[in-house]
Amino acid sequence: MSSFRSEYGVSIRSEEFRTMPWSEFVSLLSGLGPNTSLARLVQIRIEDDKEILSNFTPAQMRIRNEYRRKRNATLANSKSLDETTQFLNDMKNIFIQMS
Repeated sequence: MSSFRSEYGVSIRSEEFRTMPWSEFVSLLSGLGPNTSLARLVQIRIEDDKEILSNFTPAQMRIRNEYRRKRNATLANSKSLDETTQFLNDMKNIFIQMS
């Protein structure tokens, strides 16, 4: 994922990344700067300011709306702590495989 490489110089294909503790991965993920592609995507998903939303492109609105539909469906079908932990570990592995 280019966001990790541009921000930290860490390749998600590296052994260092593959063996990284979950807590460190989360810390790096939350520390991504606003100019990375992942941070911009997250900002689109969480934006609530009506003025900013009025300037969103159709593609940005689609990204935001798709995310919110999925989030609401997930909240409606809340998972156990074990399921959530497994999901988070699966997401880490997906990031590794995406590179």
